[in-house]
Amino acid sequence: MSGVESISLDTPQETRTFPHEEVQLVTVGGSAVGRFTFEPGWRWSTSVKPIVGTDRCENHHVGYALSGRMHVVAAAGIGTEIGAGEAYDIAPGHDAWIVGNDTFVGLEFRSADQYAKPK
Repeated sequence: MSGVESISLDTPQETRTFPHEEVQLVTVGGSAVGRFTFEPGWRWSTSVKPIVGTDRCENHHVGYALSGRMHVVAAAGIGTEIGAGEAYDIAPGHDAWIVGNDTFVGLEFRSADQYAKPK
């Protein structure tokens, strides 16, 4: 190993705030890492769809859930719930929403920097 780099998500390089949502982003080792915080009431199709202008989320997410529960439904109608302690891989073409009264917090390692950007 030729070097070591670290940066805290507690002092993000970029923060994006939307209704019921906050995304904190850092770049480390040339890769974007995001902490996604979704409050109860958050739903991609009502909170983010108006920003990006696509029918479904077209980002490919790879991450790890720290807290809360999120339901994800693919375009084909297949759905699942993601909860605390679970790693996830969500293909493009989905909708998602928070389940219950707990805030969902996830760390994302793929396409975090592309999240909620207009297409």
